[in-house]
Amino acid sequence: MSTVRVLLPTGVPPFAIQLVRQVNYGSLESKRYFAPTSASPSEFVEVAEDDLIQANFQKLNSYKNYKCGTHDRFFEVNIYQKDPINKHHWRANLARPASSIDL
Repeated sequence: MSTVRVLLPTGVPPFAIQLVRQVNYGSLESKRYFAPTSASPSEFVEVAEDDLIQANFQKLNSYKNYKCGTHDRFFEVNIYQKDPINKHHWRANLARPASSIDL
């Protein structure tokens, strides 16, 4: 599946989902982002991480972890939402913690 460069034709989605797959206690295999379409909230399109950064999305304190012992894989689901307060784009990437920003 290819990554969509534009978030949505109608603008910024209300939220985005991050799916992470990695070897258990090992290397990261994939990190992908999905957002609901404006046509149907039950349909999702893949979006680029850069688009979420430009739209000033923040990781919410909401996640779910899964472990597959058969395949020795770890899966994580995170929810991102546009920051309603901060209008500045201070972060270089979604994983950079706010404490590392030099004001």
